[in-house]
Amino acid sequence: MKISRLVVQEIAHRFLNFVLAVVGVSIAVACLVASVTMIDAGEIQSKELVVKRQQEVKDAGKKLNDEMRKITKGLGFNIVVLSEDEDIAAFHAEGTPTRTMPQEYVTRLANSPIVVINHLLPIVTKKIEWAEEKQKIVLTGTRGEVPQAHRDPKKPLLKLVPEGKVVLGFRLHEPRKLKPGSKIVINGRELEVAKCHAERGTVDDVTAWVNLEEAQQMLGMQNLVNAILALECNCATADRLAEIRGEIAKVLPGTQVLERGRKALARAEARNKAKKTAEASLVAAEESGQQMINSRKAQANVLVPLAVVGSFAWIVLLAVGNARQRRNEIGILRAIGLGSRDVLVLFLGKALLVGLAGGTIGYAAGYLIGTGFSGPIGQSLFDVGWLLIALLLAPALSAAATWLPALVAARQDPAVILQEQ
Repeated sequence: MKISRLVVQEIAHRFLNFVLAVVGVSIAVACLVASVTMIDAGEIQSKELVVKRQQEVKDAGKKLNDEMRKITKGLGFNIVVLSEDEDIAAFHAEGTPTRTMPQEYVTRLANSPIVVINHLLPIVTKKIEWAEEKQKIVLTGTRGEVPQAHRDPKKPLLKLVPEGKVVLGFRLHEPRKLKPGSKIVINGRELEVAKCHAERGTVDDVTAWVNLEEAQQMLGMQNLVNAILALECNCATADRLAEIRGEIAKVLPGTQVLERGRKALARAEARNKAKKTAEASLVAAEESGQQMINSRKAQANVLVPLAVVGSFAWIVLLAVGNARQRRNEIGILRAIGLGSRDVLVLFLGKALLVGLAGGTIGYAAGYLIGTGFSGPIGQSLFDVGWLLIALLLAPALSAAATWLPALVAARQDPAVILQEQ
């Protein structure tokens, strides 16, 4: 009689025993596959979350930069470079500087690799008596912004005042009903009104802006300026002003730097803080994902060994019980010529089929459990490698658990067994 036929008859005759053994192997394999699947899912979900947060941080950073540009442009020039001997107290009291610097300072600054400021604008400005109107005004001479050699050209914050033109503050043009195109004379120099500003509520309301060279001639300050205006970049350092001062001091050691517009810049700093918070949330997402993976690995380290040991013991008990129940049958088979090796193969053949069936069912159940508890992810978790491991590991586990009971049964003396009957 063929051993394969005996194995099939054995399974059919004791089907419940076969099913129980398959269940034991399936549980062990399912625990292993479910754990591995959930760990893989956790790693994928963690990467997806990090990628999502990275994109959110990138988008937030872009939005913050756009907002920062709008804020700082709304502020106008907020960095003022003055001569080192300028009396700051008097400057604040008067609103205009009194000391001068060589005009070439702005060229030197523009040609330097400095990155903490941009939009460089040299000016001369002074309170004067408007002789024709008998009114004190602030005369300011400006030119086009000086481009920095290492930066791409930027849209200027302040447009160039052409020669022969003047831009008037509200308190200069409104009482006189002046409009663009009107002609006025300031201390003997005829100028055409190019633009009239709306009321600002600052010294700008009594300021007249003219071309830099014309202002230098009118004020007797040829080739001199008394301030360089600039716009700070969005520095995210703890002491932004100190950084700006340090960088400018390297290029223009004979100067001092002031900052204007602290209230509005506080809003910019708040946006920098928001950006840092977004970046911190990215780090938190990475840590949270790693914690989830570590937690699942810790659970697997406990659950899988317990399931394997439990399944092994379960199969051993079933094999021992099966061997005892079949004691008489084994004696008869041995008496009719079946060798001990054939008996061993009979038991192990059944064990291998138990392992193969349990491995298949266990992988399917473990995969469904793992994917079910992991939640939705963007890719398949099916792994051919783990399927092959399950189909090889389960029969090996079943055979190992059956080996000793099968060996004991195969070595029994058929004469002793039949004599007992």
